[in-house]
Amino acid sequence: MTEWISNLELLLQNLIKPLEWFMLFAIIGGGLYLSLQSRGYPLLKIKKAFKLLFSKEENKGISRFQALSAVLAATVGLGNISGVAIAIHMGGPGVLVWMWITAAIGMIIKFYSCTLAVQLREIEADGEPLGGPMYYMKIGINKWGKSLAVWFSIAGLFGVLPAFTANQLTQTFMNVVDPNSYLNIGDFQWKLILGILLSLASALVIFGGLKSIIKVTSNLVPVMVGLYFFMGLYMILSNIGEVIPTFKLIFFEAFNLKTAVTGGFWGLIILGVRRAVFSNESGIGTAPMYHGQSQSQKGTDEGLVAMLGPLLDTVLVCTITGLVLIISGAYKVEGLNGIVLTLEAFRRLFFGFGDILLLLMVFVFGISTLFTYSYYGVKCFGFLTKIKWGNYYNYFYVGSIIFSALVTVEVVIGIIDLSFALMCIPNMISILYLSNHVKKEMQGRKWFS
Repeated sequence: MTEWISNLELLLQNLIKPLEWFMLFAIIGGGLYLSLQSRGYPLLKIKKAFKLLFSKEENKGISRFQALSAVLAATVGLGNISGVAIAIHMGGPGVLVWMWITAAIGMIIKFYSCTLAVQLREIEADGEPLGGPMYYMKIGINKWGKSLAVWFSIAGLFGVLPAFTANQLTQTFMNVVDPNSYLNIGDFQWKLILGILLSLASALVIFGGLKSIIKVTSNLVPVMVGLYFFMGLYMILSNIGEVIPTFKLIFFEAFNLKTAVTGGFWGLIILGVRRAVFSNESGIGTAPMYHGQSQSQKGTDEGLVAMLGPLLDTVLVCTITGLVLIISGAYKVEGLNGIVLTLEAFRRLFFGFGDILLLLMVFVFGISTLFTYSYYGVKCFGFLTKIKWGNYYNYFYVGSIIFSALVTVEVVIGIIDLSFALMCIPNMISILYLSNHVKKEMQGRKWFS
């Protein structure tokens, strides 16, 4: 078993290397192009975006608040908690700067992609909207849009598997609770039991469909994000004297040409881009699948709301996590990585039991992520076959939770990075090709006047 997992790790590492550079240029280069085309105007409309978030339209579909809550349920969670720890462990404190830069560019990309998801979508027989990358590819690009949509959907079947979440939830339980101290049946057996329990809990919600997922996530996520924010803020303010030196260290290390990360300085940038993309999923194409179901009639309205995702997700939550990791000094401890590293940092800075509170939040974040990711796969499978067959994907999804609980974190990171890269290629090509649709709506609303 161990040898098989090691071989899988090596294979995934070899496959992802050629795609790393494309992700760098597609996300950063494509995002900069869109920033220039839009003149950065969406970033100046944050206040309007928050107003739109809490307003409703009397149309079929889900509300803008529900759409953003579902997207945040998928992104705010282990990517921000253990993903940041992995990034700092591999690249040092400076990786945060490249995550911030990627997040700012990602806000523009999400504005464009989610605007397109409303502009170019289909309407089902019952009047419900049906949008997402595969639809704006098929509708907006005549000759080769359908091929790109199929490519995206196939990659999406694997990119949205619960590999990272199930793995890190299991690892959290094993390290914090240490179940073998109560019943020593072996780590493998405990992981198997946890994988089965997580799959059963997920099945109870995801087989209820979109409405069931939205109902759960829109109630859970805002509370957990608020709790995480105030807990993190308390730890930072309690060590206020360390904040300025920490930021100095972050910016110094971001441009340290002798960085210890594999691949040197460019390796550090790529690592920051990869972890930021995993954190907020800008350019990957998952968020438009929820935002495409929104009640919004104007694409740019939905685009502005979607743009809040990277702001809340990477700029706010990831920064809190990064500061706590660095101020605590836990990132310097050898052998700590992923969720275990973050738990140690919270334990150090929050009265010795911060890891227990974080464990509770991690499980809520993780479970909500398991719920929301399933819908992405349902939508991809429904596009490839028939919409009514989409829910069959959930059986495969639930089964994969057990597999994910058993393998190493290196395997699951490899699966996600590879799949996200393969989703990014057709999605970014489509967004850039269709960007004039967004520009025309912006001009019609006199954004450039």
